[in-house]
Amino acid sequence: MPAPVVTVLLPARNAETTVTRAVESLLQGTFQAIRVLVVEDGSTDGTHGVLQRLVTQDRRVALLDGGGRGLVAALQLALSHADSPYVARMDADDEALPRRLEASVDALEADPSLAGVGTGIELFREDQPVSPSLQSYAAWLNSLTTPEALHRARFIESPLCHPSVCLRRDALLAMGGWEDGDFPEDYALWLKLLHAGYGLRSLPEVLLRWRDSAQRLTRTDARYEKRRFLWLKAHYLARGPLADGRPCTLWGAGPSGLTLSRFLQDEGIPVERYIEVHPRKVGTRIQGIPVVSAEALGPPGRGLLLVCVGVRWAREELRAELTARGWEEGVDFLCAA
Repeated sequence: MPAPVVTVLLPARNAETTVTRAVESLLQGTFQAIRVLVVEDGSTDGTHGVLQRLVTQDRRVALLDGGGRGLVAALQLALSHADSPYVARMDADDEALPRRLEASVDALEADPSLAGVGTGIELFREDQPVSPSLQSYAAWLNSLTTPEALHRARFIESPLCHPSVCLRRDALLAMGGWEDGDFPEDYALWLKLLHAGYGLRSLPEVLLRWRDSAQRLTRTDARYEKRRFLWLKAHYLARGPLADGRPCTLWGAGPSGLTLSRFLQDEGIPVERYIEVHPRKVGTRIQGIPVVSAEALGPPGRGLLLVCVGVRWAREELRAELTARGWEEGVDFLCAA
């Protein structure tokens, strides 16, 4: 068999009803120089038998035993067996559209500054409609089609759909691959790559059908709770945009802003003030930090403003207002919720 150009890392646990379609959608794609490394990770249903059949049907499929150690261990195991220049992700209940890997490799070969690309995604589930909030998140992901847009948005939410991504293996190895810890492993990897100076982007074409379900790790695992995302944001803000010692102002003294503030202070970054529009908060102190009105913000250049406004339409209005007033996103302010 010719050496693969892309190795797909596909962990599977209790996926007997979906994994055949996931693997076949890759094998039937327009890019054929692939290897699919499926990690059977402690299933208690018939997944193992399904995977054995797939291995006998196509020599591009290989089966690894993950021992039930979890997603990150499964990914790291598969990565250690990959020797292709590109490594792609896939989940056992998603479906790749035919051009997914071809378009991803074309984009990476056309732009050496990119460490990885995601693709446009289509959400689906079979038992009920996809929630409006998840649809909104998918639309936001699909909008990050340039490295610049994704870099500006990196502290809002995780800016790539993990199972849609194709990465340069060398860049992934340089970062140590996925890191296991009390935080979302995919968001940690994107922030680590961006902090190291690599580019990331999403392709505008919808090339992955991303399944939503009640069993998704983002709903069932504490590592994907909102506060763990905020901890990662504080960790990389302290090492990147706030590493120069600039004063830090937070716009928004709601739950997200207050939690981010605490994590920043744990990282040795003091928050100078909160900006608030709620009249009952203005003039008070929260966590010992003064709360001032929007009129007291002043001109840009004094420090870094972190916009901790979680409602998307409100954040976009504020972003537009700041830009119109001469504030440069990425220099004077960053959206962080």
